[in-house]
Amino acid sequence: MTNNDVLRRLRYILDFSDAKIIAVFALAGRDVKRGHVIAWTLKDDDPAFEPCNDRMLATFLNGLIIDKRGKRDGPTPRPEHRLGNNLILMKLKIAFNLRSDEIITTLSRAGFRLTEAELGSFMRRPGHRNYRACKDQVLRNFLMGLQLQLRGGGGEQAPATSPWKSLSK
Repeated sequence: MTNNDVLRRLRYILDFSDAKIIAVFALAGRDVKRGHVIAWTLKDDDPAFEPCNDRMLATFLNGLIIDKRGKRDGPTPRPEHRLGNNLILMKLKIAFNLRSDEIITTLSRAGFRLTEAELGSFMRRPGHRNYRACKDQVLRNFLMGLQLQLRGGGGEQAPATSPWKSLSK
């Protein structure tokens, strides 16, 4: 998945306007213009499309963590220069305050099976003997499950209350 795909999907899942996305970037200490947000969220074949680099997506995810969980004491975390699916999944887990079983449930909503051991291997540091790279398919299905959880889908209504306390903010 590209960074633009992740940003577009999160924007839809969370029903964020351009102003809200700009505000989330601001929480992480980064000023972005509305034109950039529009260009990042356009379809890939649009002439005005701009690729969203790893640092910008990491900044957005850091801002999302602050938006969902509140600001921690101390300095704002610096965005990573290199961002992979494992780190994106980890940041989303933190932002939505999810436990491993909740991530597995979210994946199963999208029809994807994953064991706790497999999920744990995605949360390890590279170089650890049990580390495993998170493939696009896993991240795509997690985002789909999150979408089904928060927005509903397939003709069903979105749940009136979220089973995740941190999402009812």
